[in-house]
Amino acid sequence: MVEVFKTNVNDAKLAEFLLTEIHNTFVGYSANFALDDCDKILRIECKTDSVQALEVIKMLSGFNCKIEVLEDRVIDLSANV
Repeated sequence: MVEVFKTNVNDAKLAEFLLTEIHNTFVGYSANFALDDCDKILRIECKTDSVQALEVIKMLSGFNCKIEVLEDRVIDLSANV
């Protein structure tokens, strides 16, 4: 299961700290930031279970980070046909 979050994390050192916290707290999670993306994406994958999005949000919010689940957007290509 993969979950993608939009954050306000724009500092590489903070991102590394947060990744360490995530990996230490949530066993089996593989996480990374895309700080060059306009949404400062945090991507988390867990191969054995679903990602506990609310718990991740609580954790990062505790470090004064803004974070929200980035919702999937479905594009209807048939509308232009």
